[in-house]
Amino acid sequence: MEKMKKYLLIVAIALLSFVGFGLNAHAAEKPNYVITTDATYPPFDFQDKNGQYTGIDQEILKTIAEREGFTYTLKPMSFNSATQSVASDQADAVMAGMSITDERKNVFDFGTPYYRSGIGWAVKKGSNIKSLKDLKGKTVAIKTGTSGADYALSIQKKYGFKVVYFNDSDTLYNDVINDNSQATFGDLPVIQYAVKNGTALKVMNPKSPIQAGWYGFAVKKGKNAQLLADFNKGFAAIKEDGTYDKIVAKYLGASAATFTGSKKDNNTVWGILKANKMAFLQGLWETIVLTVFGIVLASIWGIILGVMGVSQNGFVRGISSTIIYIFRGLPLMVLAFFIYIGLPGVIGMKIPAVTAGILTLVLNEGAYTGAFVRGGFEAVDRGQMEAARSLGLPYSRAMRRVIMPQGIRIMIPSFINQFIITLKDTSILSAIGILELTQTGSLIVSRNSQGFRVWAIVAVIYLIVITLLTWLSNWVEKRIHA
Repeated sequence: MEKMKKYLLIVAIALLSFVGFGLNAHAAEKPNYVITTDATYPPFDFQDKNGQYTGIDQEILKTIAEREGFTYTLKPMSFNSATQSVASDQADAVMAGMSITDERKNVFDFGTPYYRSGIGWAVKKGSNIKSLKDLKGKTVAIKTGTSGADYALSIQKKYGFKVVYFNDSDTLYNDVINDNSQATFGDLPVIQYAVKNGTALKVMNPKSPIQAGWYGFAVKKGKNAQLLADFNKGFAAIKEDGTYDKIVAKYLGASAATFTGSKKDNNTVWGILKANKMAFLQGLWETIVLTVFGIVLASIWGIILGVMGVSQNGFVRGISSTIIYIFRGLPLMVLAFFIYIGLPGVIGMKIPAVTAGILTLVLNEGAYTGAFVRGGFEAVDRGQMEAARSLGLPYSRAMRRVIMPQGIRIMIPSFINQFIITLKDTSILSAIGILELTQTGSLIVSRNSQGFRVWAIVAVIYLIVITLLTWLSNWVEKRIHA
C-alpha cells in the first residue's frame, strides 16, 4: 500500500508539472515577462473578434515590446487578481488601466504615466436621478479595486447610498440597466466607450471628470527594474514620433463594431456562435482538460483518504479526517487564491495558473471524494470483515479483496455526482486567470455587451458536456454491475 501511495504521488506530480509547465517554453534570446491585465475593460483592454487581446493598453505594450526587444506572456484575469498576482510575484507587471495612487505606490513601482483619465458616474437611461444627492438610500454598483470604487466609497457616507461590488464591467452595467442598482462610478472614458457602443446608460458628467489622474504600467516595488526602464524608454519614443496619439485615436474614435464584428454577428445567437467559435472551442477544451485531470487525480487522492479513514491506526484515521475537514470547509475560490497568490510568497516560487487550478480541484474535490469513499467502505456489512478475518486473511488483504470491491459498487453514484460537480467547479478557476469556458464568456461579453445570448450559449455548452459525462458514467456503472 505504501509503495502504491508513493507511485500515485509521483504520477500526480508529473502530470501537474506537465500541464503547468509543458507549454511555457521561453525564447532564450529575449527576456520574457508575465504581464497581467483585466481584459474586460474596453477601450483599454479587451479581446477582439479574432480572439486577440487589444485596446489602448495592449497596443502600447505590444509596440514597446517590439521596439525594446522583450517578449511577454499576457495573463487576463479580474483587476484585483491581476494586481495581486504581481504583488505575490506570480507575474512581473500589470497593464490594466491602473490608476496611480499614493496607496499603490507603497506596493508598486510605476512607469511613465501613459494616460490621463478621471472618474465618471452614470445612471440608467430615463432615470429620474439628477444629482449625487438623489442617490440617498439607493444602491451604487462599483468594480472592485478601481479608482471609481475608491471614490464612491469616499462619498458614500456623505450621500447615504449602499454599494455592491462586481469584478467585470459588463455585469456591473447590466446591474444598473436592470435597476438592481441605480448608478455606477468608473473611469470616464471606459463608461463613455460603453455608452457610445450601445450600453443603455447616461453619463452624468461627460465633460467634467472627477479626480482626474493618470494610468500607469506597474511592477512590484523593487522588482523588474529593467522591464520598467524598457517600458519608459519605449513609451518616450512612441510619444515623440506620434505613434501613441495614433493608438489612442484609433480606439477612442472607432465604433466597437470595428473590433467586435458586425451587428449581425453580435445580435443573434447564431451570429455570436459563428463569430466566436474558435474562442468557445478553446475555452471548452481548457474546461475539459481541467475536468479530466481534476477527476482522475481527485479520485485517486480521495480513495487514498478514504482508505486512510478506515485504517486500523487511529493516527492515520485522524490525518484523513483532518484533511477532509479542512479542504471541505474551504470555499473553492478562497483555496484557489491561496494556492495561486498566497502560497508562492511562502515557498518562494511561482505556481502556474493551470497547476494551481488543478491542485485546487484535487484538494477540494478529493476531500469530498474521500468522505464518501470512507462512508462506502463503512457501509459494507461488518460481518464481511469478520468472515474474512476468520478465514485467516490479514486486515489489509481483507480490505482489498472483500471490503473495497463491495464498497466501490456502493459509491458509484457518488462518484458520478462528484464528476459533474468537478466539471461545474472549473468555472470558479476563471478568477485566477485560467481561460476556460466561463472566462471565455466574460471576454466575449465585455466586447459585444450581449450578456443574455453569450451566457445562454455557455449554459447550453455546459449542459451538453454534463449530459455526455453523465451518460458515460452511467455506462461505466452498468458495466461494473453487470
